[in-house]
Amino acid sequence: MRHRNKINALSRASDHRKALIHNLMKDLFEHGSIMTTLPKAKAVRPYVEKAITKGKSGTVAARRHLYTFLQDTKLCNKVVDEISKLYMYRPGGYTRILKLGQRRGDAAEMAILQLVKE
Repeated sequence: MRHRNKINALSRASDHRKALIHNLMKDLFEHGSIMTTLPKAKAVRPYVEKAITKGKSGTVAARRHLYTFLQDTKLCNKVVDEISKLYMYRPGGYTRILKLGQRRGDAAEMAILQLVKE
């Protein structure tokens, strides 16, 4: 049963939504911060948090699990070897969302999603 299991659909089909989330994750891990709309930032945040937590273990299984999302071996190694090491003693809250206001063209709420620097 799917009771109380709400998914932020982002007005997209499931395949399109998954591709969007995976691409936003890739960009965030590559650059450290991304500027996107607020609903997209809120939708991708739990996936990023879980990926970093998974990468903390550093096992082969964790790398393979991350590869299913990122589809890039170098990026998976970066998440496990570099990014998750920064947050080894932090129990969660690896990202922050900063609201920017509205975009000029369509008045969409914009935000910056960034990895927290300790």
